[in-house]
Amino acid sequence: MKIICIGRNYTDHVKELKNSMPEEPVIFMKPKSALLQSHTPFYYPEFTNELHYECELVLRVCKNGKYIQEKHAPTYYDAITVGIDFTARDLQDELKKKGLPWEKAKAFDNSAVVGKFINITPDFNRESINFSMLKNKEKVQEANSSQMIFGINKLIENISNYFSLNIGDLIFTGTPAGVGECVVGDVLEGFIDKQSLFSVEVK
Repeated sequence: MKIICIGRNYTDHVKELKNSMPEEPVIFMKPKSALLQSHTPFYYPEFTNELHYECELVLRVCKNGKYIQEKHAPTYYDAITVGIDFTARDLQDELKKKGLPWEKAKAFDNSAVVGKFINITPDFNRESINFSMLKNKEKVQEANSSQMIFGINKLIENISNYFSLNIGDLIFTGTPAGVGECVVGDVLEGFIDKQSLFSVEVK
């Protein structure tokens, strides 16, 4: 199982971090060890003083594939949820200034939170998925999948040109605007529509 992540996939998020607008999907990876196991506490990492949350829609791959055409992409995932791509922002900024990879800031142990999956049914509207996240009961992020720069099917097509997709792989589809810092004691809760799919306390 691998975790494939997309950066800079919502215009307002690109602007809030003062990044350049991507011409194609920005892809990075997290190892299996980045996945926070269910009912496991999330502990604030010792190597950062600026930990940010990034809430995202997450897809579960259900079929092996390579060079997948956009029109066939819907058959390659069977469930969706929300998750958090935790980011050590201070460390990431330092690495970017030096032109170095982001892994230390993005792919550390337990940096990927994945909520309870919703199975995709024939009547599920894949083109317009509302999701949001609360921090300490206050909404900090909210978006709809239609606002993605690169939609889900286009992401699957692009990713599969470089990496074979395998059953059980996870795809983090990018975070919308509203990312921000979290500290010890914060409780983060993610939703699709009004359904709560994860709740994580930073310890």
